[in-house]
Amino acid sequence: MAGRIKADDVALVKERSSIEDVVREHVTLRSAGPGSLKGLCPFHDEKSPSFNIRPAVGAWHCFGCGEGGDVISFVQKVEHLSFSEAVERLAGKLGMELHYEDGGGPRRDEGLGKRSRLVEAHRVAAEFYAGSLVDLAEARAGRDFLRDRGFDRTAAEHFGVGFSPRAGEALTRHLRAKGFSDDEIVTAGLAGRGQRGLYDRFRGRLMWPIRDITGDVVGFGARRLFDDDRIEAKYLNTAETSIYKKSTVLYGLDLAKKAISRDRTAVVVEGYTDVMACHLAGIETAVATCGTAFGVDHIKVLRRLMRDESDLAPAKVVFTFDGDAAGQKAAMRAFADDQRWASQSFVAVESSGKDPCELRQSGGDLAVRALIEDALPMFEFAVRTTLARFDLANAEGRIQGLRAVAPIIAGIRDRSLRPEYTRTVAGWIGVEVEQVAAEVGRAGRIAARDAASGGGVPGRGTDGAGHGPNGGAGRGEPEHDRRDEAQVMPHPDLRDPVVLAERQLLQAVLQFPGQFDATELEAIDPVAFTAPAHRAVHDAIRAAGGPGAAASTGVWADRVTEAAAATVRPLVSELAVAPLPTRIDGATGLPERRYLNSLLVRVQEVALTRRIADALSALRRMESGDPEAARALSVQLQGLQRELVALRDRLG
Repeated sequence: MAGRIKADDVALVKERSSIEDVVREHVTLRSAGPGSLKGLCPFHDEKSPSFNIRPAVGAWHCFGCGEGGDVISFVQKVEHLSFSEAVERLAGKLGMELHYEDGGGPRRDEGLGKRSRLVEAHRVAAEFYAGSLVDLAEARAGRDFLRDRGFDRTAAEHFGVGFSPRAGEALTRHLRAKGFSDDEIVTAGLAGRGQRGLYDRFRGRLMWPIRDITGDVVGFGARRLFDDDRIEAKYLNTAETSIYKKSTVLYGLDLAKKAISRDRTAVVVEGYTDVMACHLAGIETAVATCGTAFGVDHIKVLRRLMRDESDLAPAKVVFTFDGDAAGQKAAMRAFADDQRWASQSFVAVESSGKDPCELRQSGGDLAVRALIEDALPMFEFAVRTTLARFDLANAEGRIQGLRAVAPIIAGIRDRSLRPEYTRTVAGWIGVEVEQVAAEVGRAGRIAARDAASGGGVPGRGTDGAGHGPNGGAGRGEPEHDRRDEAQVMPHPDLRDPVVLAERQLLQAVLQFPGQFDATELEAIDPVAFTAPAHRAVHDAIRAAGGPGAAASTGVWADRVTEAAAATVRPLVSELAVAPLPTRIDGATGLPERRYLNSLLVRVQEVALTRRIADALSALRRMESGDPEAARALSVQLQGLQRELVALRDRLG
C-alpha cells in the first residue's frame, strides 16, 4: 500500500533513536540503579518518580499509571501523533530518509501527517517574519521598539523575533509559494478566510515565535505597534490549534529547559520581553505563559524538568509579578496552587513595580539578577499581601488580619516549619504567639473538615469575612455591592459584657443627663465604644451639645434623636426608655452615683486597655535597628499603664 513506511526503515529508526535523549526532552531523569533511569511521569501527575526507562533495552514503563512501550510509542503518546508521524518525526531528527511500500512516498494527509505540515508552516512563517524585521522599511517601528528596550539585532535573532508585514496577504502568498494549501494555512491559524479569500492573521505587529519543548514553532505572540491597528489588543496570540495549546506551552521553555534541569530552578515571568531580559541578564531558567494565567498543566511541565520530587532536596520556582493590584492578584492565584509543588515557591516583586524588562533598562543585568536572588518565600509574600489589607494599629485590624492569615499558616506542607512561621507572623501582626497558634489550629481543623467534605483545599481558607486570599467572595459566593451593607448598622451583641456596659452608660446619659457633667463624657474617646451603633449614639449625644445642654429629659432625648443618623434613631428611642439593671433611689428617682462611675470607668478602661495593646503591638513589630523609637514608645506605654491604674483607683 502506497504511503506505508517500510518495516526495515521502522526498525532502523527505532534502533538509531536514543530513548534516553528523546525522553530527556520532556522529563529530567536520574539514576534508578544499574542500567535504569527514572523521573516524573509525563502521562499522570505524581510527586515521587515511578516512570522508568532502560536505555539498553530501548523501553520505558511507568509503575504508577501502567503505561509503557518503546521510543516510537513514547513519541506517539507524548506528542499526540499517529504511528507514521512518530516514525517520521524521529527520522527527521536523525536526518534519515524513509522509504515507502511500492515505491510510493508519504501522502500529505497520512505520511508527513497533519501535525508535521502545520509545524512546517509555522517554521516557514517564523523565517519569513524574521527576515521581514530586518529587510522591510515599515518594520522600523518594530526595530525601534526592541532597541528602546535594550535588545539589539543579535538578541532579536537569538529569540527569533520578527515582523508581520502590514499588507494583508504577504505571508499567505509566501506560504502558497512554498506549497502549502489554503486549508493548511487556515488550520495552522496563520490566516483567516474572508469573502475575498484568505487574509493574514497577523499584520503590522512585532512577532515572537512560540516553540514547544522540543523546539518546534507552534504559534506566535504578536505585539501592537501602530496606532491605526484596527485590533486594539496590545498582544494577540495564535488561536488554539491541534499543535498549540496555550495551557501547556511556556514561552522560552525550549531555551530554558537545560538550565531548569541543571539548576532545578524555574523563573516564571509575565511577558516575552521579560523572558528576553532575564536570559540576557544570565537568568537562563526564565519562561512565560502565552496569553493565559499560569496553571496546572504548566506546573506539570516544569515539575518534570525540575525533578520536583518529594524525596529530593527541594527545587525552586520563582514567580515575578508586576507590583500593581493585578500583579498581587496573580501572585495569590499562584499561591492557591502552591500545594501542587514539592518545591519551594518564591515571589519577586520590584519595589517600584518594574517588570524584569524595565528593570534591566534602568538598572542593568545586575538589577535583574538581584530581583530574582532577593525573592521572598511564597508563604511570606502571601501573608504580607493579606495583612496589608488590615490596619494592624488597632485591635480589630489585628484580629481580622490574624483570621485571614491563619489558614495560610495552617496550609504549610512541612509541619515542622509551622511553629517557626507562627512565631514570625505573631511578630508581624503584633500579638502573642499563643494567640496565633490557637487561630492556626482552628483554621487547620476547619480546612481538614472542608477537605473531607469536598469543600476546599486545606490551607486556602477565607479571611473570616467570607473572602478568599484574593479578596473575592469565598466558597464560590457571588460578590455584591457592599454599600447596601454599610447602610445597615449591625445590632450590638449584648452577650459581650463590654458592649453591655456601653449600652447601660448610654441609657443613663439619655435618661439622667443631669447626673453627668461635660468633662466626664468628653474624657471618653468615641472609639472607646466597640459597637458601631453605640458609637453612633455617642456621636449624636455630642452633636446635641452633651448632657449639659439638656433643659429637660424629654426634650433632651428628642434633640439626640434629631442629631442621630437615621439608622440608629430607633436605638436612641429604645435606650431612652429601657430600664437600667440597677436600683433607683425611691426618694430622688436617680441611680446610685457609684453605679454611674463604674460605667464611666468601664468604658474608659476598655479604650485605655486597647491603646496599651496597640502600643505593645507596635513595640513587637518595631525593627530592632531603631532603639530611639523603641525607647520613646516604651515611655508612652508606661504613661498609659499609670493612667490605667489611676482610672481603676477611682472605684476605690
